[in-house]
Amino acid sequence: MHTAQPRIFVAGHRGLVGSAIVRALHAQGLTNIVTRSRAELELTDQAQVRAFFQSEHIDQIYLAAARVGGIHANNTYPAEFIYDNTMVQANVVHEAWRNGVHKLLFLGSSCIYPRLAEQPIREEYLMNGILEPTNEPYAMAKIAGIKLCESYNRQYGTDYRCVMPTNLYGPGDNYHPQNSHVIPALIRRFHEAKIVGAGEVVIWGSGKAMREFLYVDDMAAASVYVMQLDPASYHANTDPMHSHLNVGTGSDTTIGELASLIGKTVGYDGQIVFDPSKPDGTPRKLLDVSKLTSLGWSARMPLDVGLQHAYRSFLDTNKLY
Repeated sequence: MHTAQPRIFVAGHRGLVGSAIVRALHAQGLTNIVTRSRAELELTDQAQVRAFFQSEHIDQIYLAAARVGGIHANNTYPAEFIYDNTMVQANVVHEAWRNGVHKLLFLGSSCIYPRLAEQPIREEYLMNGILEPTNEPYAMAKIAGIKLCESYNRQYGTDYRCVMPTNLYGPGDNYHPQNSHVIPALIRRFHEAKIVGAGEVVIWGSGKAMREFLYVDDMAAASVYVMQLDPASYHANTDPMHSHLNVGTGSDTTIGELASLIGKTVGYDGQIVFDPSKPDGTPRKLLDVSKLTSLGWSARMPLDVGLQHAYRSFLDTNKLY
């Protein structure tokens, strides 16, 4: 006799992480997946979210819907970043509880940690220092999301879990010239430099800042893994005041090494020049992933192979051959 599959709502299924979570669920044979585009369901609208949960009878939620962007977008639209993210989280978590959804996974961001946190960054460093000013509104919203999940667990006995990914990249990324993150931005710049035969590509900063990068399908696999852990394992490795898990590779690379690797991946053979008069940002941001490793999951995709997949996806998306 077959057990009925759980009815799983993936909020943000068109985004970088949400689309990868849908792929990961399908790979496990889980097909009872509910999705809604923003045009079909505006998650900042409480009445719409309430009506959705009352009619759809959801069993599990992956909350990957968020307004996201790089430094430029965060600096330009701070009001949208704090309002949209706070409203989405509050509406989904509250209506999930109201409608008896016991299991939820909330996806945060490593920018929740203090700007000058000790490295590597452990889960308990949350709220131990000043945030990075450029993305503080976004970080505050994500911290509120973690605290929402913790509070509903404490008060109502729900099983709402939180994962904090490091910098993500891969198929489905945003390659916008101003609003993208470092890997998609560099892939686009090196590709365009190759097409026009530019002699050099100038990169902001010294190239010495260290960053950790996680392939998005690894992040999705970790999300499904954490959601499927039995409650005793998950809650034994977290505590009510720090009930989130870091997700990363446990290793980092300099921006200089990354640029060189992307240049090679794209096939650009000009010079790579660094402009140390421009800011490096935080010197280092590496997550401590020992809790997740102890629970039996670790990242698989090597950076060089992941970048090849990302470049192929960029070419397919932009039809640039």
